[in-house]
Amino acid sequence: MDFLTIIQVLDSTIRLATPLLLACLAGLYSERAGIFDIGLEGKMLAAAFFAAAIAYSTGSVWIGLLAGMASSMVLSLIHGAASITFRGNQLISGVAINFLAAGMTVLIAQDWFKQGGRTPSLEGAARFSPIELPYAEAVSGVPFVGPIYFELISGHSILVYVAFACVPITWWILFRTRFGLRLRAVGENPAAVDTAGVSVVGLRYAAVLICGILCGIAGAYLATALQAGFVKDMTAGRGFIALAALIFAKWRPWYALWTTLLFGLLQAIALRYQNIEIGNLVIPVQFMDVLPYILTVVILAGFVGRAIPPRAGGEPYVKER
Repeated sequence: MDFLTIIQVLDSTIRLATPLLLACLAGLYSERAGIFDIGLEGKMLAAAFFAAAIAYSTGSVWIGLLAGMASSMVLSLIHGAASITFRGNQLISGVAINFLAAGMTVLIAQDWFKQGGRTPSLEGAARFSPIELPYAEAVSGVPFVGPIYFELISGHSILVYVAFACVPITWWILFRTRFGLRLRAVGENPAAVDTAGVSVVGLRYAAVLICGILCGIAGAYLATALQAGFVKDMTAGRGFIALAALIFAKWRPWYALWTTLLFGLLQAIALRYQNIEIGNLVIPVQFMDVLPYILTVVILAGFVGRAIPPRAGGEPYVKER
């Protein structure tokens, strides 16, 4: 494998890891506040559809992005109402959101566009275009440094840079601000937060809304940047992979970055290298395709070390009188 091939694989890794990273950070906010959310998949799927549909209808990808974020936030509010206000089972609420999004997106897409549950292909201003960073083409011929800057760092859509910027921002919010301290505290000991005069309900709703925003960006990226439109079930389990990455990362933003890059690398390798031959043994393409999901099962089975979730996670808070 030559240097340019490595750069191309890493470039694909970044593109494929972006929606996983955004969804992982979304789950990080929610679960740090004590609200387990397995509905990340459904929120991403709804956001992908509405972002593509509105972008196609209006011709503006930015309006599509806002529509995707809004749809994801609506589902987040539904999950918040079920989990926080009505103190329902958080896992069941998340599953319901996944089923709702899977059926709703296809039904509405068929009604609007009559193309078998998909949207028309997006073109021009209805898609996010790659951004060429300053002097990228000028330094492309410089050995080693040039290809890294031109091929690997430059040439991504703006949502890729937003996703990676969210990592240090999330770290700063959670570990360097009063809001972050309270958010983490409400996931560990909501009674203590309530005793201090801080609204547990308000903090948890803020967390699920942030989760909705990030899932909305992730879904919009899938439909308007990584691909050129919406197709049925296009998230393909990314929400569940993001949850596995969150457990692997032990609910820490920087670990989440490296974990999602690992998943992205496995997907990039599966897409680029198919039917690999090792001596007389041929590794089928199907095995390469399931590598990310195998890693997900391994992580969820607990083979990567003990990951301790927030202590109050999954438990509705009942204020003592």
